[in-house]
Amino acid sequence: MKKEKCEAAGLFGMCPYVTAQELLSGKWAILILHQLEDGPRRFNELQRQIDITQATLSNQLKKLQEEGLIARTVYPEVPPRVEYSLTEIGSEFRPVLNAIEVWGDKYIDYLERK
Repeated sequence: MKKEKCEAAGLFGMCPYVTAQELLSGKWAILILHQLEDGPRRFNELQRQIDITQATLSNQLKKLQEEGLIARTVYPEVPPRVEYSLTEIGSEFRPVLNAIEVWGDKYIDYLERK
């Protein structure tokens, strides 16, 4: 898609930048995806690792699940065990997370030198 076509609003699913921005629009989306990089996590484990409220985490997980980036698995146990993990398309985001980490470290160095 040509650059000028991506600059128009409402191009979700057509422009890669608009699509990625919409998928990652939640304040905690990138951190949740980062926590799930190394494997499945339970709700309380994610909540402790990210230091996020229960309601906010629940809403963000539902959004990421609806978008197909994470999967929610309920195990038939007593008490029930629920785990969240990256889907196949969510796993495709790993190189982007690595690039964000590298760039973030460089920016932190830049800030320290200022």
